[in-house]
Amino acid sequence: MRNLLFLTMLSLLAIGCGTHADQPLPAREDTIPVKLIALNGEASRGYVTASGTLSTESQARLSFKTGGVIDRILVKEGERVRRGQLLATLKSTEIIAQVNQVRLQVEKARRDYARVQNLFRDSVATLEQTQNAKTGMQIAEQALQQAEFNEQYSRIYAPQDGFVVKKMKNEGELAEAGGPVLFMSAVSGSSKWILGAGLSDREWAEVKQGDAAEVTVEAFAGKTFPAILSKRALAADPASGSFQIEIQVDFGALQPAIGMFGKARIKTGRETKSFSIPYESLLEANGNKGFVFASRDGRTVEKVEVSVGRIGDKSVDIDGGLEGYAYIVTSGSPYLTDRSPIRPIH
Repeated sequence: MRNLLFLTMLSLLAIGCGTHADQPLPAREDTIPVKLIALNGEASRGYVTASGTLSTESQARLSFKTGGVIDRILVKEGERVRRGQLLATLKSTEIIAQVNQVRLQVEKARRDYARVQNLFRDSVATLEQTQNAKTGMQIAEQALQQAEFNEQYSRIYAPQDGFVVKKMKNEGELAEAGGPVLFMSAVSGSSKWILGAGLSDREWAEVKQGDAAEVTVEAFAGKTFPAILSKRALAADPASGSFQIEIQVDFGALQPAIGMFGKARIKTGRETKSFSIPYESLLEANGNKGFVFASRDGRTVEKVEVSVGRIGDKSVDIDGGLEGYAYIVTSGSPYLTDRSPIRPIH
């Protein structure tokens, strides 16, 4: 009986040992399998990225010199116009009546002056009366010049080649003197296209007027346009808190439109290290900012905010944020959090 019990225990032990020997050891439950690639950065000039909308360097709010009822507006929003083209007119009845009234005053003043001159030669009128009559005639003539000038500017002409951005008034409405009626942007060989954007305090400190830049516009996919930082504000915008800049863009023969969205990369004098990473490594990209999972030692990962540069078909240029990291995660990111332990796989 004792021998039978001993043999039974040996059999159970052998079965148990055989079962564990046939199964692989389980992986550590606290590590996440990921694919890593080594980071190899290249030293280059730093970049500041910005985005904004396009406008032209020359813009004008066109108005009438005098007030009155608008008779005709001869253009539509978005319509291209040529320099000197008639754009809008006021109803001329009142203005012409004012001009004619002043002309009659001039004729009377000239007759009065001629009469006083004859009387002065006959020693009937005094020298003072003659001089007063002459002054009255000159004042009337100056008033006529003013009335004729106002009559001339009761019509709006295009100051340059360009297009109408917006109509502020319509036919039949009362236009006040100097009140804007048409908003026009000039587009000619002498005018320049401007990308307006805002920078943070740190970004503003890194750029200077005259820095070279390159601009991309969604309307012209795959094209990059040379540009230059032409203006840098010395005070923050009270509304947004950002520092406004203007980037002058050379579109060559292409014709963009006011309000198109564009992105710029401004080259700075700061030396930096740029990285090219696979497209799938970039997480939560928003404009020129994004996140990646990177590792310093290959055992844990960190969620790192990076500055996104040019985005290609299969890779993304990172202009900053990966300094000091040796690896970047290319697969397994959905299972990671900041400081997650990892197990590299191939």
